[in-house]
Amino acid sequence: MNQNEGILRAVEQWLSDVVVGLNLCPFARKPMRAGQVRFAISEARSDQALMDDLLAEMVRLDEHSAAELETTLVIVPSHLQRFEDFNQFLDLAEWLIERQGYTGIYQLATFHPHYQFADTAPEDAENLTNRAPYPILHLIREASIEEVLQKYPDPDSIPENNIRRVTDLTQDQRRALFPYLFSGAKKG
Repeated sequence: MNQNEGILRAVEQWLSDVVVGLNLCPFARKPMRAGQVRFAISEARSDQALMDDLLAEMVRLDEHSAAELETTLVIVPSHLQRFEDFNQFLDLAEWLIERQGYTGIYQLATFHPHYQFADTAPEDAENLTNRAPYPILHLIREASIEEVLQKYPDPDSIPENNIRRVTDLTQDQRRALFPYLFSGAKKG
């Protein structure tokens, strides 16, 4: 297995077991099962190269209907390994979305192995909701989000439910679902 195959396998496993398996995103199951999720590995080693890749993926989404390609996960294995750097890059990513006229069309959801919400400690369980094996920029079609939110009974409860789900995990369950967070674990 080459390195990219290992990266893809780790991210697909995380999406299946954590995001869908724990129902952290109630909207993820359908496009995943329908094969409408693109996993794009960025080889970027600089902010500019990653911005170029991000723009290329937005253009790709433009070229396909939501029925063909609902969403894209841009996986960043070689850049932004420190969460602080990743967090700073998000300002550039949001600027790019605005600058290219994609405000209201695409939005970002973000994931990182060291994700940490404001006002939390690094070890707080709620950070697990956004921890992935690699830095990930998830491009989401805003129209699709708006459509599913209209049908979802209580969308405001999603973050609280997610925190409860990950907080209720036993240590063994955490090790099984997030092996890349524990010492000695090796990523793809």
